[in-house]
Amino acid sequence: MKTITVFTPTFNRAHLLPRLYKSLLKQSNKDFIWMLIDDGSIDNTRNLVEKWISEAKIEIHYQFKENGGMHTGHNLAYANIKTELNVCIDSDDYMPKDGLEKILHRWNAIEDTSKIAGLIGLDADVHGNIIGTKIPDTLKRGALKKLYTKHKVTGDKKIVLKTEIVKQYPQYPEFPNERLVPLGVLYLMIGHDYDFIYMNEILCIVDYQVDGSSGTILKQYKTSPKGFLYARNIQKKYSSSFWEDLKNSIHIVSSSIFANDMGAIFKGKKAWLNIILFPFGVFLNLYIRLMTW
Repeated sequence: MKTITVFTPTFNRAHLLPRLYKSLLKQSNKDFIWMLIDDGSIDNTRNLVEKWISEAKIEIHYQFKENGGMHTGHNLAYANIKTELNVCIDSDDYMPKDGLEKILHRWNAIEDTSKIAGLIGLDADVHGNIIGTKIPDTLKRGALKKLYTKHKVTGDKKIVLKTEIVKQYPQYPEFPNERLVPLGVLYLMIGHDYDFIYMNEILCIVDYQVDGSSGTILKQYKTSPKGFLYARNIQKKYSSSFWEDLKNSIHIVSSSIFANDMGAIFKGKKAWLNIILFPFGVFLNLYIRLMTW
């Protein structure tokens, strides 16, 4: 059994997957499985992957599913991964040639992994520039959230997860006709119970696409309101400041309106704050409608 699974949820990205595949072929450590979760692609993704499987240069597991959004791909991956570790590398991203070697070297150097959820490393752009800021060298372990709230680190970071710990947490909910539940809520829940080991090493090269979730966030607020409502309630549950409560309450009101579920405003942690901030949530809802007209 290999040590780590690199999993890739993908939808109609046959034009981008070869770059990721080539980067995996170049990995200096081959102790991995590449799992592709095809979220209902209608391009030539299947033929492309079947060709790579026949080449047998690396171990590839391919699963096709009906289109449901990236979070449903993560659900299917976590349900099927059997390796000790896993890391998601999106279809528009790829890995430096020593990415997996750095992950496995750092993991194997940990004396006791029983209370460790995984690793947090760096993302970089295609020019090698770190996304956001590095992790302070004085920090060795902790939660993803604390990097942003306490230590003022910025930018996306790459999360490597211990598989047996991921399986302890609920899957992302899957709502009919919605395509997104913010993935960070899982890392938030895990980070509340377990530490991650920080590492200032570039593990992934990201190439944000204009049609990706980062570039269409306002539209996603409107089209996946139940997913965002779920996420905001979890974020509020683990909130560490009153300002976070305010922001989450405003979004809860807006998402409740989009979801046509006004009862959701009266549920969850500090529901009274949702009621007080109702006018601001209405304003946010109108703003999103205007910007996505």
